Amino acid sequence: MKKILEMISDEMKNAFEQAGYDRELGKVTLSNRPDLCEYQCNGAMAGAKQYKKAPLMIANDVAAKLADSSVFAKAEAVAPGFLNLTLTNEFVGEYVKNMRAADKYGLEEDKTAETIVIDYGGPNIAKPLHIGHLRSAIIGESIKRILRYIGHTVIGDVHMGDWGLQMGLVINELKIRNSGLVYFDENYTGEYPSEPPFTLAELEEIYPYASKRSKEDEAYKADAMACTFKLQSGVRGYRALWNHIIEVSVTDLKKNYKRLNVEFDLWNGESAVQDLIPGMVDSMKKGGYAHISEGALVVDVKEDTDTKEVPPCMILKSDGAALYNTTDLATIMMRMSEYNPDKIIYMTDKRQELYFEQVFRCARKTKLVRPETKLVYIGFGTMNGSDGKPFKTRAGGVMRLESLIQEIYDEMLRKIAENSGIEDDEARQTAETVALAALKYGDLSNQASKDYIFDIERFTSSEGDTGPYILYTIVRIKSILAKFVENGGDLEAVRMDIKAPVNDSEKQLMMALAKYNASIEAAAQEYAPHKICAYIYDLANAFNHFYHETKILAEEDASRKAGWIALLALTRDVLETSIDLLGFSAPDRM
Repeated sequence: MKKILEMISDEMKNAFEQAGYDRELGKVTLSNRPDLCEYQCNGAMAGAKQYKKAPLMIANDVAAKLADSSVFAKAEAVAPGFLNLTLTNEFVGEYVKNMRAADKYGLEEDKTAETIVIDYGGPNIAKPLHIGHLRSAIIGESIKRILRYIGHTVIGDVHMGDWGLQMGLVINELKIRNSGLVYFDENYTGEYPSEPPFTLAELEEIYPYASKRSKEDEAYKADAMACTFKLQSGVRGYRALWNHIIEVSVTDLKKNYKRLNVEFDLWNGESAVQDLIPGMVDSMKKGGYAHISEGALVVDVKEDTDTKEVPPCMILKSDGAALYNTTDLATIMMRMSEYNPDKIIYMTDKRQELYFEQVFRCARKTKLVRPETKLVYIGFGTMNGSDGKPFKTRAGGVMRLESLIQEIYDEMLRKIAENSGIEDDEARQTAETVALAALKYGDLSNQASKDYIFDIERFTSSEGDTGPYILYTIVRIKSILAKFVENGGDLEAVRMDIKAPVNDSEKQLMMALAKYNASIEAAAQEYAPHKICAYIYDLANAFNHFYHETKILAEEDASRKAGWIALLALTRDVLETSIDLLGFSAPDRM
């Protein structure tokens, strides 16, 4: 189904052509003066020089061809040569009715469906999620859902840090605290215990302690590095202990990601590609891509067109150790082998942009990817406190993600209990749903690359551009539809009864709905969930304006009421589909 702006432009292009002018001058845009008209065309201004004619004369010629248009109720030429356009109610009503009949409300799936791997999340094993992990999870999940919705095959990979020094630090500290554990007996040949010798709480206490001590005690750090070497060399007991660490950590990670309504298809870590690294390095050497520089193995990735310094991509350190670069390149190689993706998308803090530029160039130069494979980097800004600096706890530390979620949940539960006077299971479940919407919408409504201020009072408000406001709108619609059914109405029977609007607020609601496919398409093409947020905020405002001006259930004209109920049901469905793409849902009551 064509986007409404395309259909309007087609009508205008035909008019330009019929008037003897280049049809491409008939491009239509939204009016920048909505008080004067709904759409506008500036083609007459552009054509004046080409046809050596006053713009107003061209505009009048074109307007004359639109006198009997079924699309435009008014096409008015105004000085110095603009065409001010207003749509017919019949055209708008028919377009929205066709949206209801069409799959995905008229959205056309991408004709060149791709296989896409999206790398987002990036947690570290043995370390709890903190607020620095929030944006990657929320934005990445939404982009994954949007791309799937428009027809791509998308594989989401959490890509955990599970193989570096942090593993050696944890294992070394466990050894110090309990050297008698069977995992450290190199002569042991039996089966290792199925239960881990530590709890999640102990694990989360061990890592920060070990990390801090390693910075102050060189001998301690050396012991941790020796444990890392034993783990990576395949010592049985160390691998078994490592598996326990993975199991305990991933179980907790999955619990927290589930609370964020974030799901990954792959739970791969850096460890998944360690066996691929020697072969990859050997291939880079044999291909003449890698060379020794100051003892390290590097690949030069600078290009003649660079306007700033792009350092070589280091493959191995001077001691032969692999780096993040090495692991990321081997991961690209594995993804190409297993999924042969058309595109790989990476989502991290925007401060890592240069790093990924190096990795992408290296992957292309060393032929780890096909020439046509797209490597896409999406960098996001930071979530800041009211002081404009990265958000911290009141004590000044980095806040755990589950603590942030709990804080928003507590605030929503307080507001719900305050309004309803109850705090029962339904209130708690509703608070959970609305809190997630507040958190996700508060983040996603900002352009990903920009920093934003985290303001719990604003995010949880039921007024303004917030998640709770969107949910309140959906719940209001659900309530009206429920009353219609309670009074004997049949929603399915009136489903296709959408008619031409009878007042301005109804027309504005329909015109807001009609922008759906263009908004989703733009969000997919630009990896921009904030465009969906902007769309549903405008749609919610249009509905609420219509609601306050219209006595829907009290309408005595049965046909008109049926049309309004059908319009409300479509608005509900479009809003709920949209928020699902953002990664949250709406309750039935609030």
